[in-house]
Amino acid sequence: MTPLIAVLFAIMQGATELFPVSSLGHAVIVPALLHWHIDQHAPSFLPFVVMLHVGTATALLAYFWRDWWDMLMGLLGRGTGVNEQRGLLLRLVVATIPAVVIGFILKKPIQHLFASPLIAAVFLIVNGGLLLAGEQLRRRKAARGMGIAQLTLVDAFVIGLFQCLAFLPGLSRSGAAIVGGLTRGIDHEAAARFAFLMATPVIAGATVVEVPKLLHHHSASHGMFGLAVLAAVVAGLVAFGSTAFLMRYFRDHDRWALGPFAAYCAVFGVLSLVLLTAGI
Repeated sequence: MTPLIAVLFAIMQGATELFPVSSLGHAVIVPALLHWHIDQHAPSFLPFVVMLHVGTATALLAYFWRDWWDMLMGLLGRGTGVNEQRGLLLRLVVATIPAVVIGFILKKPIQHLFASPLIAAVFLIVNGGLLLAGEQLRRRKAARGMGIAQLTLVDAFVIGLFQCLAFLPGLSRSGAAIVGGLTRGIDHEAAARFAFLMATPVIAGATVVEVPKLLHHHSASHGMFGLAVLAAVVAGLVAFGSTAFLMRYFRDHDRWALGPFAAYCAVFGVLSLVLLTAGI
């Protein structure tokens, strides 16, 4: 992997991990469309991608540091709103459980089965349908006017189940989680905040598992570790900007926020199918 491709990959990762358009789907489709010479089956590739996730997780921690700090103080019994902060932390833990369990059991078999450009393109179209369905369901169902504080543990668990759809390349983690939040009666901004907060421990957990593999393959990967660190920094900067943009966007466009992303996924998915099938 050349430094240019690594940086481009990092920019793509930093944006698509948080935008509801599937980072994994783009990681499979874009290299195939642009004919990047990347061996995605190489032992060092998955840890490289996880290093990009390190950058993303760092950006999320930096953006939401006040939320995490308040939860920590609440856990220690300090500050204001102790019970509220402990409740939020408990909801995040409950929401993370499905990803941990399902990921441990099914992630590798699912990725081996579906991680091909054509299949990822199909699921990208499905992702567009999921986002559109979430918007339609929210319009038909009277909003309960809730914030994150009013989510029950059952609500949190359901949102966590939605997040697990992202194990299929082409389905977005943030998009699925936001749709899950919309089905539980919260608005786009609250759903996005909860989705981004619960993405942090999931990404951090994957990092703990995969980064040692990157270190193990460092000597055999011709400087891959240094390249991965550079890419992680780029991904983190892009992810921070993406988070800031999306939180404002979801606040200002609550009536139809997922619509443009649904259209993008459908168009890009169909176009990718045509180009990949034609061998262009």
